[in-house]
Amino acid sequence: MKRAIYPGSFDPMTYGHLDIIKRAARNFDEVIVSVLDNKAKNPLFSVEERVKILEEATKDIPNVKIDSFSGLLIDYAKRIDVPVSVRGLRAITDFEYELQIAQTNSKLSHGKLDTVFFTASLEYSYLSSSGVKEIACFGGDLSECVPEFVAELLYAKYNQKR
Repeated sequence: MKRAIYPGSFDPMTYGHLDIIKRAARNFDEVIVSVLDNKAKNPLFSVEERVKILEEATKDIPNVKIDSFSGLLIDYAKRIDVPVSVRGLRAITDFEYELQIAQTNSKLSHGKLDTVFFTASLEYSYLSSSGVKEIACFGGDLSECVPEFVAELLYAKYNQKR
């Protein structure tokens, strides 16, 4: 069975993330989308909220599982016995950053964790979680950025009326 991890903050999950999840699900038997609990960041949504959002957004994709982890990806991948990490790339700047991480993970895991890159679909290449949060903060239209239920959660976090 070909299994992969798609790790990330997903704060919040966007249509860009969902696109990568769907495409990874077509290429792997099982995709574990895993929310990173990064103690160094101050996320808008808790780990539990992000897990619930992802569960709702992926409920119709049978080979996708949602999880969370903290610590190093290589340790998590080893623990759940998954040899591939999936990452999305929007621009060349993403590639430079992600390549460094992929090489570090490969080195630290002694070659036991590979990284597969999916380039962003053109219609989502502009999306970022930070951009989505800024739009939500000012009550902007999120209909092309996130599913409606995620937009409502974002507006609620920022006390915005829609």
